[in-house]
Amino acid sequence: MLAASPSRKAIAVASTGSSPDARPLPWPVRSALAGMAGTAAMTLAYGSERRIRHATTQLDYDDSLVPGQIVGSVLHLHDVTDREAGELGLALRWGYGSAFGCWHGFLRRRLPEPWASLAFGATLMSATLTLFPVLGRTPPPWRWAPDVLATSVGTHAAYVLSVALVDHVLGTDDRPRPR
Repeated sequence: MLAASPSRKAIAVASTGSSPDARPLPWPVRSALAGMAGTAAMTLAYGSERRIRHATTQLDYDDSLVPGQIVGSVLHLHDVTDREAGELGLALRWGYGSAFGCWHGFLRRRLPEPWASLAFGATLMSATLTLFPVLGRTPPPWRWAPDVLATSVGTHAAYVLSVALVDHVLGTDDRPRPR
């Protein structure tokens, strides 16, 4: 008995990972999902560094209670405990990280890679290095310990690269649009 030959649709699904008649995800949805993947990569980078360095305390300011304390002060929450600051920080990381992926998608629709990702990374690091000091919770970045600064750059690089990769894999139709 001869095996049936695969259909064109099955070949297309096997070679591209999606059905030819499947509708692509809208870029904001795809980019938010890429932001979630980037946040997961950043979280894994912190965990990996913590294991390598045998660290039991914060590795940088994003990895501390500072983000949660900032959220508490912005929302005028009084007497935020360390546990609550940690929970607020996690909510901020996942919410902000997912939403910020949309900025990459927006840039990707206007700039070719790697320029979209470079602009995305520059925006992200600018925000990281300015918002914490401006909101009064950390010293300016030139006073950060070298290992704290290196961790911040490294974990954010993991985030940027993951967002760019996932955004690309989930949809390659976003070439820069002529203006």
